[in-house]
Amino acid sequence: MKTNKITLWVLIALVLGIAVGYGCHTSITDPKQLKDVAGYFSILTDVFMRLIKMIIAPLVMSTLVHGIGSSDSRSVGRVGLKAMCWFMGASLVSLFLGLIFANSLQPGVGYTLPVVDGAAPALKTSALNLKDFITHMFPTSFFDAMAKNEVLQVVVFSVFFGFAIASYKGPKPDILMKGLEQLANIMLRVTNIVMMFAPVGVFGAVASTITADGLGVLSMYAKFMGSFYLALACLWLLMIAAAYGFVGKKIFALLKTIRMPLMLGFATASSEAAYPTLLEQLERFGIKERVSGFVLPLGYSFNLDGSIMYTSFAALFISQVANINLTLGQQITMLLILLITSKGIAGVPRASLVVVAAVLPMFNLPEAGILLILGIDHFLDMGRTATNVLGNAIATTVVAASEGDIDAEAAQANPVLAEEQA
Repeated sequence: MKTNKITLWVLIALVLGIAVGYGCHTSITDPKQLKDVAGYFSILTDVFMRLIKMIIAPLVMSTLVHGIGSSDSRSVGRVGLKAMCWFMGASLVSLFLGLIFANSLQPGVGYTLPVVDGAAPALKTSALNLKDFITHMFPTSFFDAMAKNEVLQVVVFSVFFGFAIASYKGPKPDILMKGLEQLANIMLRVTNIVMMFAPVGVFGAVASTITADGLGVLSMYAKFMGSFYLALACLWLLMIAAAYGFVGKKIFALLKTIRMPLMLGFATASSEAAYPTLLEQLERFGIKERVSGFVLPLGYSFNLDGSIMYTSFAALFISQVANINLTLGQQITMLLILLITSKGIAGVPRASLVVVAAVLPMFNLPEAGILLILGIDHFLDMGRTATNVLGNAIATTVVAASEGDIDAEAAQANPVLAEEQA
């Protein structure tokens, strides 16, 4: 009931944010004042996001170490291998779908807006350097990783720590394991408290964006946005169909169970905002902690299906606007490059745009094309983020099902599943 109430309030906040933002955008004519008002609204989102980030690192560490430490090392390696195989397969499908829809719908052909002269916005494409990404995965200090909220580094340390506990030859450190379990439970309780502020954060995010950009920008890019969201809808159907092969009709119960994190991810355009709630809802669904606590944080680093699809879709859109035709061979080469570079975008600001900006010069495409999609990137990011959340939920569920780690008793206690079974 509490989840349903928060979901309702998030929906109300979303509508109110659109209405208030549109009212501000139409009534305020001074661009500087518009920017200031949008900044005031964004304070609400910034506070909410800080509260979320406050939770993530200790939650990831406690759940991951406890989950691995409670298992044997072989099963952990098997789970990790299955997860990475699923991630790579999902990434390839996402990239191919982006290419297929961009080629078939051709959203950039006949575009009326010219490519703006000038340099592309300053995006940190150097962050995609493979050497730097690999070395950055490994923390120099666990406390430094926690302080900077470097989730991937926290995951690496937790895996080592969990493996050490799992392979320890002496008696299990029960006090430590119980402490970690209690810490995870307490952090989930903190999550419930923070989620009470979710409607406020959603209102601020939407009101700020609409105040600054208005709704008119959507009509100018209607073909591009419509084509991209159609591609996302197809990706959703494929992911759900693939999951149906592993969990059957339970996939529909899963979709109902995770509707809150999906909505949070969409409204805030932030996967981090959805992470704590998604972890909690997956455990309510019956997925055991050793799988959800391991696969989900890995997915947030390596399984960003919506963002990956966008990179291929946006790159081809820019080539169409610039009237530069790429051969099939060039497109496949681009796909392979995107497959590699996209694995290093976790934690990179404007990650999808960074990947696109890095790939454009390789195929002699104008970097200034980024300016065309910069104005509506937030609206596109909403769909990308919701897709990322769904993709990670499905990946975790599929791996858990293949391991037989969906707890029947926990599932029966979930009212959504009980209703589904009835």
